[in-house]
Amino acid sequence: MTNIDVLIGARVKGRRIALKISQTKLAEAVGVRFQQVQKYESGANRVSASRLLMIAETLGVSISYFFQGLDSVNALDGDASTASAGTKSPINALSDARVSEILALVETLPTEQQMAVLAFLRTLSKTADTETA
Repeated sequence: MTNIDVLIGARVKGRRIALKISQTKLAEAVGVRFQQVQKYESGANRVSASRLLMIAETLGVSISYFFQGLDSVNALDGDASTASAGTKSPINALSDARVSEILALVETLPTEQQMAVLAFLRTLSKTADTETA
């Protein structure tokens, strides 16, 4: 298992959850058992290119969707010193299923609403910073 496998799995899971598709339904659509989808989503099993293309078509995204954030993964591979103990590194944030689900949901919104969500999150983040200070 590599960081890339984990990232791709998290993107699959986040998109699937955002679309309210069960693991069973996704598995049926791409010709595998739901346990295999679980392994893909956890990063335990690597997804082949042809299977990833089938997953992308089923989830209504381009195959490049699953590789967004890959530059962060490559920058962090082999360099654990970039993240301090109390913070999330970009790869950990991207591989978190909750973050992937949030990204997938935001991507379904019109641009104006995406900007409103971003402004809200920035405000919320500033509020959290002042509360902990």
